[in-house]
Amino acid sequence: MLDILDQDIQFLPGVGPRRKALLEKELGIKTYEDLLEYYPYKYVDRSRIYRIGEFSGEMPFVQIKADILSFESFDMGAHRTRLVAHVSDGTGVADIVWFSGAKYILSQLKTRTPYIIFGRPTVFNGRYQFAHPDIDPASELQLSQMGLQPYYVTTERMKKAGLNSRAVEKMIKTLLAAMKQPLAETIPPFIMQPLKLMSRDEAFRKIHDPRRNDDITQAEYRLKFEELFYVQLNILRYASDRRQKYRGYVFARVGGKFNGFFHNNLHFALTGAQKRVIREIRNDMRSGRQMNRLLQGDVGSGKTLVALMSMLIAVDNGYQACIMAPTEILAEQHMATITDFLGGMDVRVELLTGMVKGKRRREVLDGLASGAVDILVGTHAVIEDTVQFARLGFVVIDEQHRFGVVQRAKLWGKSDNPPHVLVMTATPIPRTLAMTTYGDLDVSVIDELPPGRKPVVTMHKYDDQMTSLYAGIRRQLQAGRQAYIVFPLIKESEKIDLKNLEEGYEALREAFPEFRLGKVHGKMKPAEKEEEMRRFVGGETDILVATTVIEVGVNVPNASIMVILNAERFGLSQLHQLRGRVGRGADQSFCILVSKRKLSDDTRKRLDIMCSTGDGFKIAEADLKLRGPGDLEGTQQSGIAFDLKIADIAKDGQLIQLARDEARKIIDDDPMCTKPEYSMLWQRLKALRKNLQYFGAIS
Repeated sequence: MLDILDQDIQFLPGVGPRRKALLEKELGIKTYEDLLEYYPYKYVDRSRIYRIGEFSGEMPFVQIKADILSFESFDMGAHRTRLVAHVSDGTGVADIVWFSGAKYILSQLKTRTPYIIFGRPTVFNGRYQFAHPDIDPASELQLSQMGLQPYYVTTERMKKAGLNSRAVEKMIKTLLAAMKQPLAETIPPFIMQPLKLMSRDEAFRKIHDPRRNDDITQAEYRLKFEELFYVQLNILRYASDRRQKYRGYVFARVGGKFNGFFHNNLHFALTGAQKRVIREIRNDMRSGRQMNRLLQGDVGSGKTLVALMSMLIAVDNGYQACIMAPTEILAEQHMATITDFLGGMDVRVELLTGMVKGKRRREVLDGLASGAVDILVGTHAVIEDTVQFARLGFVVIDEQHRFGVVQRAKLWGKSDNPPHVLVMTATPIPRTLAMTTYGDLDVSVIDELPPGRKPVVTMHKYDDQMTSLYAGIRRQLQAGRQAYIVFPLIKESEKIDLKNLEEGYEALREAFPEFRLGKVHGKMKPAEKEEEMRRFVGGETDILVATTVIEVGVNVPNASIMVILNAERFGLSQLHQLRGRVGRGADQSFCILVSKRKLSDDTRKRLDIMCSTGDGFKIAEADLKLRGPGDLEGTQQSGIAFDLKIADIAKDGQLIQLARDEARKIIDDDPMCTKPEYSMLWQRLKALRKNLQYFGAIS
C-alpha cells in the first residue's frame, strides 16, 4: 500500500499538473513528503488586530480589520498601472497600493466589505500605506485560532503564478487535513523517550501550524534531531563497513629509517601537537585496520614533517609511500622539503609531475615498479595507469579538497590492499562541519605553531589610502623582501575582474618602476603560470600580482607583505589562506586588507575578525556562521552530499553531537545491521539513501 507521503504532489487538491511542474522546478517538491519538509523560515503573530489610529512612527508588520472605501488607478506608462485602495477601520484611513496585478485585484476585492489586511505600514504623503499586503475576507479568518502564521520562501516565478507564501501555507494545511491517520514513526521509542522527542506526526503538524512558540521549539528539535541522526547513522555505518572490509597493513615496528631521522636529521624539537598526532597515526598503522585520518593544521604548523615521519614508518616496514599534491609547484616544494629533511639518509625519494618526461620519467616508473623508490612525491600524474607500485602502503593527500573522489579512488587502486590514508588540509574545518562532511574520518589536529614564529600583523585599509600603502610596500621591498598583491577573480564577474587585474598590473608597474613584477592568474596556460611562480619563488621577481591561484602551496619565506585588494569580496577562510602565504620566514610579516569605505555590517565584521585573530579554527567557525556550510570551500569535493532541510550545522553543534552519540550506540551494538530491534532504522536509512549519498570509502 502506498504511503500517503509518497503520493504525487499533483493529486493534492489545489495543485494539479501545472502547479506540480512549477513546484518541482523551483523547489524540488514532487511528493507530499517533500511538501511537508518545506519548512517555514519565520512566524508572525496574527492573533492581534491593530487600529489605524494607534499607528505612530515606524511600524512592524501588523494587521488591521478595515473596509475598502474606494479604489484609484494611476497610469505609470509602458502599460503599467498603480492601484490604490483607501481603507478605514473607523479610527483612521490608510492606503493599500499595488504596482502590478490591478485587473485581478479589482476582480477579487469589493468596496464596503471588511478585510483583514496584514503587512508593514509606511508613511507616504502623510498617510500610512501598505504595499502588496496579505488580504483575506474577515469572515474567513478565525483570528483567535490563527496564532502564529508561518512564512515560506517562494521564488519570483512562483509569485507570478499566484504561488506566494500564503498559497504554500494553504496547500500544506490542506495536506495536514488529509492526513487522517498518524504518520508512521521513524525513530524507535528507546531513542525517543529518553530524549523526550515528540512524535513525527505531531512535529510536522506543529511546525506548520503552531499555536504558541513552544510548539515551534519542540517540533524543530524533533525534526532537526531526526535529520542529523540519519546523516550520522549513514556516515558511521559506512565507516564501520569499511573497517570490516579493509583490514589494512600492519606496520608493527619503528625501525632504522624513522629512528635515524629522529636522532640525526631532526635539528629542532617537535611541538607537543606534532608528537600527539604522530602517536595517533602510529597507533592506527599497527592496529590491523586501514587508517583513514584527516590531519588539520594551520599554515606553517608542521604537517609535512608529520607526514614524512609517518611515511618513514611505512618504509621501515618494507612498504612504499606516496604524497600527492594539487599543483606542480606544491609538489616540487614538498620534494625540496623532504629531500632537505632526509639529507644523507639511504631513502630514495622521487618526483613525478607532468614536467617529468622521457628517460627521467621511465627511471622513476621503473623504480616504483621494482620497489627501489621508497617515497614518491607527485601531482595527478601519480594516478595515471602507467604508474605501478611494488608495495604501496601509505598515501598522503595534501589539500585533499582539491581532488575529486574518483581521483582519490584511483590512488587506492595502486595497491593490492587499500593503503593507509592520511589526508591533510591547511583549511581549518569547524568541528560541527568535520562531524558531517568528514564524519567517517578520524581527525587529528595540530593546534600549535613551532616556537619562534612571529604572528602576521593584519591591518584594514581603504582604497583611498593607496599612496601611504605603496610607501609601506616600498620600504619592505627596499629591505630585500617580496610582496604579493592579490586581485579578486570571481566567476560571476570574471571578465571584469581580469580586466581590473590587467589594468592594476600596469598601474603597479608605473608605481614601482624600480622593482620586478610578475603576474599569475588561473586563465594563463599552466606552463606560463608555473614559470611565473618559479620566478617569484626563486627571488627573480619582487612583486607577484595574482588572483587566488596562489592561495595554496606557495612557500616563499622571503615574502613579507600580502596585500588583498577588494577584500570585501573574499570569504574569511579564503582571506586566512591568503594570509598564510606570508609569515614563513624570520622577519615580521604584514597582511593588508584593502576595501571600499562603504561596507555592510557582515563584511565589516568579517574584516574585523581577520584583524583580531590569527587562529584558523576561530576564523573557520566564524565563517561557518556567516556564510553557512554550502559556501565553504571543500564541501563539494569531500565525498559527502547531504541536503539539510531544517538543521543548521553552524547553529546546531550540540544537536549534531547528540545525534552522533546516539548513532554510534546503534553501530556499536549492531555493526552488521542485522538485529531486528533496529530494523526500523535500517529500513528508513535505505529509503533515505537517495538524499544521503556517501562516497567517502571507495572499494
